[in-house]
Amino acid sequence: MLEELKYPFCADEIISSKRRLLRTLRENLPKTAVPLKIAVLGGYTTSDIVKILELFLLDRGINPTFYESEYAQYFTDAVFPNETLSAFKPDIVFICTSYRNLEEKPAVLEDESSVLEKIEREYARFEKMWESVFEKFSCTIIQNNFELPPERLLGNRETGCAFGMADFIARLNLRLSDYAKSHKNFYIHDVNYLSASYGLKQWHELRHWNLYKYAMSVSAIPEFSYSLANIICSIMGKNKKVLALDLDNTLWGGVIGDDGKAGIEIGKETSEGQSFLRLQEYIKSFKDIGVLLTVCSKNDPENALEGLSHPDGVLRPEDFACIKANWDEKWRNLEQTAAELNLLPESFVFLDDNPAEREIVRAQLPEVTVLDFSDPDECINVLSGCGFFEVTTLSADDAGRNEMYRQNAERAAQEKKFSSYEEFLESLEMRAEIGGFDPVHIPRITQLTNKSNQFNLTTRRFTQSEIEQIASDGEHICLCGRLCDKFGDNGIVSVVIGKIDGEKLHIDLWLMSCRVLKRGMEYAMLNALAECAKSRGLSEIFGYYYPTKKNGMVRELYREFGFQKVSEDEGQNTVWRLAVDDFKPIKTAISINKGE
Repeated sequence: MLEELKYPFCADEIISSKRRLLRTLRENLPKTAVPLKIAVLGGYTTSDIVKILELFLLDRGINPTFYESEYAQYFTDAVFPNETLSAFKPDIVFICTSYRNLEEKPAVLEDESSVLEKIEREYARFEKMWESVFEKFSCTIIQNNFELPPERLLGNRETGCAFGMADFIARLNLRLSDYAKSHKNFYIHDVNYLSASYGLKQWHELRHWNLYKYAMSVSAIPEFSYSLANIICSIMGKNKKVLALDLDNTLWGGVIGDDGKAGIEIGKETSEGQSFLRLQEYIKSFKDIGVLLTVCSKNDPENALEGLSHPDGVLRPEDFACIKANWDEKWRNLEQTAAELNLLPESFVFLDDNPAEREIVRAQLPEVTVLDFSDPDECINVLSGCGFFEVTTLSADDAGRNEMYRQNAERAAQEKKFSSYEEFLESLEMRAEIGGFDPVHIPRITQLTNKSNQFNLTTRRFTQSEIEQIASDGEHICLCGRLCDKFGDNGIVSVVIGKIDGEKLHIDLWLMSCRVLKRGMEYAMLNALAECAKSRGLSEIFGYYYPTKKNGMVRELYREFGFQKVSEDEGQNTVWRLAVDDFKPIKTAISINKGE
């Protein structure tokens, strides 16, 4: 990540340096950057929003191209035919509107029934846009909700009064929220919160509206664009997965080894202890959205466990997927934790109160994101605002991820008790359910397609709407696999998508979660794919491997599967072929329950 774009950033520096930053990002754009077409339909001037949004997306590995509507033509572009927009074929449509674009507004002394009718008419206008966009493009939609105006007519009576503008906007925002709850691929960009957090007086700059038709002050544009980028990165699976934590003076005040369990600051007795308690409570809540918690601390193991068992704290040893408490360099511990969890260091966010330790980690392990803060209260603000764990979809698999990794640790411990690996696999009593793409699981399938980098042969990325279309078009074979064993349910762990072309099947995507490596799930998926291809009358399966810096582990996977190499180009991209009739199912230790 570029230093100027790291959160918290200096907005003025980004604005003044945006051309240089763009040039640097474009010159160093990795081949693995995900292409994404974004249509911005604006109710006000959006050019600078787009320019700065581009910086944040490029910095997170997304390569965007944009369509921008003409000034205030958002409704026309959304509802009526537009050849240019149709040819653009957007993956995401962002409707960038403001309270200034509302056509219906309450009048003084207007009765409530009349105001409610206006809210419904305004809502219907926006709903018409969304439905039209879905029908024409089957893409993801992001919609701003509405911020409060900078001025008030009724003072505090703006709220709790039928004709108060603040009340009107609050009700309208609730209608947008209701739509988001009931429609897939539709997300609210919460400008109402963003403007309040920024400060309404600073957010609104009437001179900028009068001169340039900017709905916010120029200095607020980076905050706006960054917030929007977080939604897009989450949709595209660019979230972080792990929160790695120091202990002393990070999760509690003081040094457990020197001050002892009774001497550290945590709990409700002191103001400092309350700050650390609030931070622990906030961090613990990240488990509920699927973020893995780990410890990376220079400490004796027994002291670390004693601190995490403090009666006034809320974080406990069992809340962590991995605890590294020793006197090794922290960057080495982070590297080892990543290896043990079968994750890449780029999945990690690291919190440490010590600036020197933060700089060492940045220098030695630059893939890890390191956040700067000076005290527990600022830590909460930075962690909340950074957006690295932004939620767009949340499944039961996400909420149970820490438990899944804890179960993996139990599996690893059990493995050591057996004389052979095959005997260990049999002891796991593994059961897999392999079938088509159930609509209930499509959000999780989309997550996997955008997050899996190591066991991923083509690293193709898909939006949820694309997955839904592929699953229903009849031109693809789509399989997903869930793996359970005596320790628990690993959830959906493998996805295969193949495109049918006559009697041939071309594998567009083959991936698997690294947490079930070496269990035989890849062979179970292959058996199911070959059987499905045979039932569809297909004679050949073609597999493709496109190398990246991260997927070297599957370079020879198709050879292991029994495919024959057809070709290899200068970039080491390979094509493989399997004759369906010649394939013999591969024995695994997994019992299969076939889904539909």
